[in-house]
Amino acid sequence: MVRDTYSMQRDRRADPLESIWMDGLPEDAVPAFESAFLTHCRSVALFKDDPTDTWRVEGVRPQGSPDGEFAGALALAALMAGIEQPALQVAPVEAEGWLARTLSSFEEMPIGGDVLVRPTHVAPRRLYGRTVLTLDAGIAFGSGEHNSTRGCLIAFEKVARDRRPKRRLLDLGTGSGILAMAAAKRLKRPVLATDIEPWSVRVAHDNARMNGVGRLVRARLADGWRDRHVKAGRRYDVVFANILARPLCSMACAMSVGLAPGGTAILAGLLGTQARMVLAAHRRRGMVLERMLPQGAWTTLVLRRR
Repeated sequence: MVRDTYSMQRDRRADPLESIWMDGLPEDAVPAFESAFLTHCRSVALFKDDPTDTWRVEGVRPQGSPDGEFAGALALAALMAGIEQPALQVAPVEAEGWLARTLSSFEEMPIGGDVLVRPTHVAPRRLYGRTVLTLDAGIAFGSGEHNSTRGCLIAFEKVARDRRPKRRLLDLGTGSGILAMAAAKRLKRPVLATDIEPWSVRVAHDNARMNGVGRLVRARLADGWRDRHVKAGRRYDVVFANILARPLCSMACAMSVGLAPGGTAILAGLLGTQARMVLAAHRRRGMVLERMLPQGAWTTLVLRRR
């Protein structure tokens, strides 16, 4: 059994909570349903049932949460995965002290050789040799705990050190803003951070200000490459896209056009079994593989435009 837990709100009240889950998901469907649960739940976990080779996606939410938008997100996930939507199951959970216990378990987290994620409840201390990001796990995806985020940060270490130009930076699907903030702090360059969710844009903006890079990270509500502000001006030298495998494939053409010659794309949000599909879509657009970084069941791709 594999478990990967992340995401909670800063609101620490002991609200009545309930657990919701779906069983029997094939591996290729996990990212889409995980993304749907993340729009609705305080915490999301993945469990693999080895005997059946299927997955459970499980979340925790306040009791009585409205299901309208969530139902739409689940239906879209089933459509993207090409499967019939499994039954959603619900059960109450004990709320007293749950969020406090989860918060206390979120400690300082070194990632790779360059980054340290420090939650707000940990006292600041002087640290040399690492980029420190002050960040709480939150409803916006990206606290550094998930392997797709970790893979992006580790991949960026080498990208930041090479001598290729890195004047224009883009973070597609920014979530908490963690990747944009790491790039802004490391390179001292402005980063355009976009997301399709308004609350993610607000969280990324607040996190950037808290980390002293509010003037460098510009958080914007945008639908990826379709937004005119994303497409405007010169091409990008570095693009982060920690999204999902199928959207990454569909944006391969726009990625190859939006990257500057010699530019680097760091792609994540895909399972190891989906890496070949995403890589093939981008190779058809003239991009070459520089690195593939497995992180548990997840994989990060580092691609370069010729």
